[in-house]
Amino acid sequence: MSLPVRLGLFYSAIFVGTGASSPYMPVWFADRGLSGAQIGLILSLPMLARVFTAPLIAVWADSFKLRRTALAFLSLAVMAAYILMALPLGFGGWTVVWFAASSAFSTVSPLTDVIVLNRARRDGFNYGWPRGIGSAAFIVANIGMGAVLTWGSPDLVLVWITAAVALTALGARLLLPPDPVHEEGHTAKVSDRFAGIGELLRDPAFMTAAAAAGLIQSAHAFYYGFSTLAWKQQGIPESLTGVLWGVGVAVEVAFMWFMEPWRRRVGPRNLLVLGGVAAVLRWTVMAFSPPLWALFLLQPLHVLSYAATFLASLQLIERLSTPRNASAAQTINSALSAGVLMGVATMASGPLFDRFGAQGYLLMSAMSVAGVIFALRLYGVRRLDPA
Repeated sequence: MSLPVRLGLFYSAIFVGTGASSPYMPVWFADRGLSGAQIGLILSLPMLARVFTAPLIAVWADSFKLRRTALAFLSLAVMAAYILMALPLGFGGWTVVWFAASSAFSTVSPLTDVIVLNRARRDGFNYGWPRGIGSAAFIVANIGMGAVLTWGSPDLVLVWITAAVALTALGARLLLPPDPVHEEGHTAKVSDRFAGIGELLRDPAFMTAAAAAGLIQSAHAFYYGFSTLAWKQQGIPESLTGVLWGVGVAVEVAFMWFMEPWRRRVGPRNLLVLGGVAAVLRWTVMAFSPPLWALFLLQPLHVLSYAATFLASLQLIERLSTPRNASAAQTINSALSAGVLMGVATMASGPLFDRFGAQGYLLMSAMSVAGVIFALRLYGVRRLDPA
């Protein structure tokens, strides 16, 4: 089996879980009697803490000789936490356990990105191919879990994501290459690893890129947390929710697989701005609860608001970091985009949904505007100019 396919299958193991948890864990929590504000709090706390937990986990991950070792341990820890979620722990208990599970699992994808980006550059394949395979698995989970919920209990959401993370743990050993953390063969001291993080945090260009991507990416918070519930209020069944999510991700897959020449011509800075502008349009229209036919027209904007922004951020962060702090750079980027900024947006989304319903998307529009403003500042960074 070729390396890009193996890496794609590992991404699939990751995203067949997140494709079920992102839209449907709010349904699981709501089935337990939690309010929108409580759901928003549970989902947002690990995101808010990610600015601290992600760098710490990255430092821990770099203590191993092989990059895949940490991914296996993280996946096993998440599987144990998901099993605990099945217990009648109540709001407080579920908050603690979900915090642990989400904090650990949120670092699996960016740590995988480090492996795949390095291999894509060294072996000459398109990063979008394995990542796109993972996104295809995300669609399967969107549609499959939505179909399951038309006849089954929300308890099956937890069963699904537990099985998925078990596959991730197995895949870390069987699918990922035995790439060393440090090419020189030695393990850096803890002080050196923390020093690499400090260099990134003091770099204004790096932080501007991370903030721009983070604001645009985290503007998906209301969509991730409450689109299923908002559409349900409109009378759209959960089976169509999965289809709607799947349409957006299907266009994302095509973008990653077939648009690499165009992406290279456009460049990461332009991609980031395009993604931000698309996000402003998408969330503004979504705030007014458009009919189902209009939603099917809006969902392809996911290719820009998410996929273009995500790929642009990976390239920008890679260019603004060094091999010594590559793991930390990608996890800090993830900690902002899927962490503290996403956490604040998710926490705000719960009360907004309770009070205003779909009009909570307007906050996401404002965040996207701020992201575009930061992205425009990157045009003055010479390190990002074409060679």
